[in-house]
Amino acid sequence: MGTSGLVVMARGLAMQRALSTAFAERRVHKRYEAVVDGAMPMCEDWSEIDAPLMADWPRRPLQKIDPAGKPSVTRWKAMSAWPGEPAATHVLLEPLTGRSHQLRVHLLSIGHPILGDALYGDAAVQARAPRLLLHASELGFVHPVTRQDLCFKRPADFAIAS
Repeated sequence: MGTSGLVVMARGLAMQRALSTAFAERRVHKRYEAVVDGAMPMCEDWSEIDAPLMADWPRRPLQKIDPAGKPSVTRWKAMSAWPGEPAATHVLLEPLTGRSHQLRVHLLSIGHPILGDALYGDAAVQARAPRLLLHASELGFVHPVTRQDLCFKRPADFAIAS
């Protein structure tokens, strides 16, 4: 709910089913932008987080990494250092699977929680931004009826509280 950016909605039950199937079959391109705590290495290549996720039942709705969880893969690429101290990094994210809270938990698992994250960030991480700095910036799929390739882009416009 705290994520900003693009959302796709169907205008009818048949389209809802078709879009749900496209998401389930991983035929939808999704790219996000985030600002995370700490300095991440800048590299031209994408890196990958491959860590299975499952519900953290005693602390629902939280998710956790667990070997018994569902396969979950996220590609990430550091774009730039974010101005100010302590260090932060602007990253691109591509979830190859679509688990609940996947991006947030995966980044936390490598020591880089998303700034402003009230669910997974500690008090210091939460205080560094006025909201969750996670934004759905690209969405691409084939239209279920016209078969036209569609790609929507909306860059993030993050602001950090001082």
